[in-house]
Formats: sequence, C-alpha cells, structure tokens
Amino acid sequence: MATSPLTVACITGWCRNGSTIIGNILNEVPGFFHVGELHFLWKNAAGKGANSSCGCGKALTECAIWSAILPLGRPPGVSAGAFADTVIRRQRACVRTRHTWRVLGRGLHSTEIREHADLMTRTYRAVAELMDARVIVDTTKIPGEAALLANLPGITPYFVHLVRDPRAVAQSWSHEKDYCYLMPARTSTAYWHGFNLASRAITRRYPERSHFLRYEEFIADPAGTIDVLLRRCGADPAANPMRGRMVELHTNHTVTGNPDRFRTGATLIRDRDDSWRTELPAAAKLAAVTLSWPLFRRYGYRYGGTLRSGSPPAGAAVPHPGDQRAAVPHPGDQ
Repeated sequence: MATSPLTVACITGWCRNGSTIIGNILNEVPGFFHVGELHFLWKNAAGKGANSSCGCGKALTECAIWSAILPLGRPPGVSAGAFADTVIRRQRACVRTRHTWRVLGRGLHSTEIREHADLMTRTYRAVAELMDARVIVDTTKIPGEAALLANLPGITPYFVHLVRDPRAVAQSWSHEKDYCYLMPARTSTAYWHGFNLASRAITRRYPERSHFLRYEEFIADPAGTIDVLLRRCGADPAANPMRGRMVELHTNHTVTGNPDRFRTGATLIRDRDDSWRTELPAAAKLAAVTLSWPLFRRYGYRYGGTLRSGSPPAGAAVPHPGDQRAAVPHPGDQ
C-alpha cells in the first residue's frame, strides 16, 4: 500500500543558532510537527543524555507520543537501555559530523548505517502517522544525520542551513542554562566551524532542496522568514502563525533543545541581540573571529567593531552570493 508523501525539514548548523524557536513556530502550522533533536531520543529516554524530558514536561518514556515510538525496532527481549546502547553505537559509528562526507559519497555503505537508516525511516513515518503530519521539523543539527535523510525511502528532505554570528554563539555558551553546560569561545567556535563546513557540504550537494538562513535575518523579519520556509516546504504562507513579532506557542513534544522549549503562550521575537559586544571578553571575541575564518566572511559577518562595546550600525553584510541557495547536538557526540 502506498504511503503518503512525507517531508523532513532538517535544520543544520551549530548549537545556539535559534533552531528551537524556529522549530516551535513551525510546530504551530497545521500539518507540521517539530520533534526537536530526534537524534537524542533513545539516549535521553534511557537516561544517558543531558535531559530526559519531553517539551510537554513529561519524561520521554511517559509522553503519549514518545512512549509509543520508542519500542520501534527494538528486538523482543531486549531492554530499552540495551537498545539505546545499540542505537548510540550505530550513531557514533556512522552519522557523526565527521562522517558527513562519507554518507554523502557512499550512502548506505555498511550494515550499521543501513540498520540506522531503517530505524530513522520507521521513526519519522510513525511520528507522522501518529501526529497526522506531512512535514516533520527536525532540529538535530548533526550533519551526519542530515546527510542520511536523502537515503530514506519515501522521505523528501529539505535542508535549512541556519548560521548565527560565532561571537553571539560564544556569548550564549558562556551562560549556563538548565541541563546545558558552559563552553569557552575557542571550543564553541571550533564546533561552529566544523558543523557549518559539513552543513555546507550537504547544501552544495542538494542545492535545489536547501535554504541558507542567518539567525540575524530571522530576528530582523521573523514573519517573512517563516513565510519563506513554509513556501519551501510546499505549505500555504497563510498558515504562518507569526503576527508581526509575536507568536502564540502551545505545548510541544520536542525531544530536546534550548531549555526555552518549555515556554508557552504569547512569545515576542526580539529584534536584536548584541549582548556579546558588551559581555563577551575581548579574548573570546578574537578567538571567535579567528577560528571561524573563512566562513565568517563568507556568511556575511563583519570584523569591524569586534572589540568595541557599543552598538554597531544596524544591519550586516549580505551573505556571499554562492551561499544564497546553500542548504541545537551534544559536543561529545560529534
């Protein structure tokens, strides 16, 4: 029996890039369902990850949705913890960021990656059926997982390469949040560079199914950005839940992501976030701009004013034309 078409809108890039709020806004669109960072479902549900709570506030194992999904693919007699170990082993062996180019070039090249691809296909399909969704929004951001999507039968991937100024990212990592630890600027920027380089490889491979987006463009025009994403996914922009800079968020069922995913109700998208200019130490700013080269300039960011503490002129440089059609993971899993 033929299955209905399913699109997976996959947001790639490095953590603290705004993927959670974009995913939750899209979650308000009929036919869309934001799963959060699906890669970590099995690890977190088994208590082996950073956070075991669903966005609805319940434990993943007690959530009506994920408790129905977790048994998929688990052999009879195998405990949830043992199965989680198997899934984690496959992920580490096949779909880490460093594996992106191998997945793009060789596809389902081993038994382990074929088994993982089968599990992901069954999971996406089951979620779509359970939630009556035709578009799954996955904000995992691990490029190896994103590269795998093109090999999943019956699933059409759409890649959103979401980039944020590495100085702002470093500033975000310098503040501790619930179940999120601190990370120095040099480390966050090294990951920023690696994740964005791998994400760019995916979007160059599938330019017709990719969209390059800077976080700064999103916060400058959130409603317009969501319009664009809806059109890219074949949805009617009339379903856009943004009203100016406001959106009404309801309970979601995200696996993990920014702790703000638990917030519901009227939500304002701020029009500017330059706190890194006054709060990030000069050495950290220099580390961010140095280690992010040459992507920093390619993505349209400016070096000027890095060491100044005042507000910059409004706007930023336009992203490199070659990236116009170019298509929040735990660092220990990369």
